[in-house]
Amino acid sequence: MDKTLPACPVETTLSLISDRWKVLIIRDLLGGTKRFGELRKSVGNVSQKVLTANLRSMEESGLLTRKVYAEVPPRVEYTLTETGMSLKPVLDAMWAWGEGYKKSRESAAQ
Repeated sequence: MDKTLPACPVETTLSLISDRWKVLIIRDLLGGTKRFGELRKSVGNVSQKVLTANLRSMEESGLLTRKVYAEVPPRVEYTLTETGMSLKPVLDAMWAWGEGYKKSRESAAQ
């Protein structure tokens, strides 16, 4: 990554994963290597162009690796790097917070 990182650690983290698709890509790759088509299906309603741009950005940031196989048709696989895997506690905390929020909203609605 050639740009200077923000001084604030929270801002640094957000600059790497702030896009909604990036968080979902990380979530899906925590389970292991996936092909482009698998990611496109599991991530949700994302266009091929947007998914490709996010994957390239994450590769440039060192969060994942891309492996291209010389086959016809070409096969491309994506895997989280050690740095990408280190975001697991962040996603776990987001999951736990989201669950608590949903429960508090459901309780408030009753």
